[in-house]
Amino acid sequence: MKFWTIPTIMTWTRIIAIPLIVGVFYLNILAVERNLIAAVMFVVFAATDWLDGYLARKLNQTSSFGAFLDPVADKFLVCASLLVLVHLQRADVFVALIIIGREIAISALREWMALIGATKSVAVHMLGKAKTTVQMTAIPFLLYDGRLFGVIDTHLWGTWLIWISAVLTVWSMVYYLQKAIPEIRKQAN
Repeated sequence: MKFWTIPTIMTWTRIIAIPLIVGVFYLNILAVERNLIAAVMFVVFAATDWLDGYLARKLNQTSSFGAFLDPVADKFLVCASLLVLVHLQRADVFVALIIIGREIAISALREWMALIGATKSVAVHMLGKAKTTVQMTAIPFLLYDGRLFGVIDTHLWGTWLIWISAVLTVWSMVYYLQKAIPEIRKQAN
């Protein structure tokens, strides 16, 4: 098993990042500094999502464990960040419930589909990738919560993007459920 490869270690860093990002908001420094540190940390750790996959393929270090851990790390990072944003009143609790609920539902669906040997029917789709991209843009904007380069109102843009992400979240969930329904019907008979 390829447990301690460079890509897998990078994936673990996203999980380790969670208490670090949350902890930033407990530091006794200016709110502007906390926001900047948390936003930069999120961007750096989120970038490892792309980089670990690239390195796994490039270094021929793909593994079943890495394929399992990668989406788990992403979901932990996104869900923890959403909870922080709700706590800071920068994201609506309804948006967080939609996104977190979808992640739980689709993870359970994928697990069940794997048990019945139908993983291809719920394979990652471009809609899910679009959802992730919008989320990964919205979250650091909301963590930063200020004017980027003195021009871009990150709270406004982040709010719009997180709501767009919620719409894409529901849309992608419906897509995955539609793909799974034929397999679900087979199991019911």
